[in-house]
Amino acid sequence: MKNDVNRQFRLKSRPVGRIKTSDFDLVEAPIPVPGDGEALVRTLYLSLDPTNRIWMSDMDQYMPPVEIGAVMRGGGIGVVVKSNSSAYQVGDHVSGLTGWQDYTIAGEKPELRMGVIPKGLPVPLTAMMGACGMTGLTAYFGLLEIGQPKAGDTVLVSAAAGAVGSVVGQIAKIKGCRAVGIAGGPDKCRHLIEKLGFDAAVDYKRPDWKEQLAAATPDGIDVNFENVGGEIMEAVMARMNLFSRMPLCGMISGYNTDQPMRADFSPILMRRIQIRGFIITDFMAKFAEGSSQLAQWVAEGKLHHDETIVEGLEEAPTAVNRLFDGQNMGKLIVKVADPARL
Repeated sequence: MKNDVNRQFRLKSRPVGRIKTSDFDLVEAPIPVPGDGEALVRTLYLSLDPTNRIWMSDMDQYMPPVEIGAVMRGGGIGVVVKSNSSAYQVGDHVSGLTGWQDYTIAGEKPELRMGVIPKGLPVPLTAMMGACGMTGLTAYFGLLEIGQPKAGDTVLVSAAAGAVGSVVGQIAKIKGCRAVGIAGGPDKCRHLIEKLGFDAAVDYKRPDWKEQLAAATPDGIDVNFENVGGEIMEAVMARMNLFSRMPLCGMISGYNTDQPMRADFSPILMRRIQIRGFIITDFMAKFAEGSSQLAQWVAEGKLHHDETIVEGLEEAPTAVNRLFDGQNMGKLIVKVADPARL
């Protein structure tokens, strides 16, 4: 890899169906020069998330779509390699919107602001993207603030072997709940139970998955942490209890289609289900509190951090499809540069 250029993936066309490499232009741009109050950041790790697919689409969303010709938006962790800012010291690890590129600028303007990761944390750096980062915070606040689980409740989470779902189930167990996960394939289901401590797992790839769901939730479902949507969401809502809660985090099953997600919402009325959609930035004021608690659980061995790491920035456009194919375990990360070699 050349060290004197900034490789960038720029959005060339809005994907139709599955994301393709041809939807991007990979260009070599000059390394940006930080101005006053700014710092140059070398991207180390790039976070791949279902929301990447939403950002590529020209649809109603919580942030403006990525413009055609612009660097693809993406969260990441980087290291400060040059600084003209008192807020960023050379050698600091920072997290924020790095984009799909080798270098970016951090600064004091809102669109350039990055968080400095505290030194000496008792967790791996990559955990600050997963269990202790934005995905962990999504699980933490979605479950505890919106789901409001009580000891003895049955908490179900779809996409349970993914970055958010795997943390949701583990937090449910920490809070004294029965944790049930829906995942694809026997290996993932076994992992949920044997490694992450779930009480039961439902393999949606088997033809009898609805029967499995019924057997795994004999007392109904008190909290449904919804990540998938579609047929799975409908089947789960049909088993939800009176006055149950449903944090709506995502509906990944429909992200690669042009069709709006539809479902039978009659259980919402009949069972008085409380549903709230949320975006993690809704809880930004409490991020420090959540990150501290998650890091403590990881350090104590109460919370396991799963991750799948793909080598090389050039792999990002194909690796992101693993989220929709179910080929990742836990947090999906692209390793852009080796921290030990910088």
